[in-house]
Amino acid sequence: MISVEFKQDGQIVGMMAADPKDFKTGSKGFYGMGKIQIGEKRYQVQVQMVEIGSKPKSETEK
Repeated sequence: MISVEFKQDGQIVGMMAADPKDFKTGSKGFYGMGKIQIGEKRYQVQVQMVEIGSKPKSETEK
């Protein structure tokens, strides 16, 4: 798990977790979604981190 901080003007206004994920494409990385509140407003948030080069090469690419 990775912790993600959301900052506004240098102050933390929200946090969420991104869990390890194997994407449908074969790539590996982290993904998280949730809701955070900044002041009076609520936001739906998605975080996606994809490891560059983690997708397995097909037989024709080897």
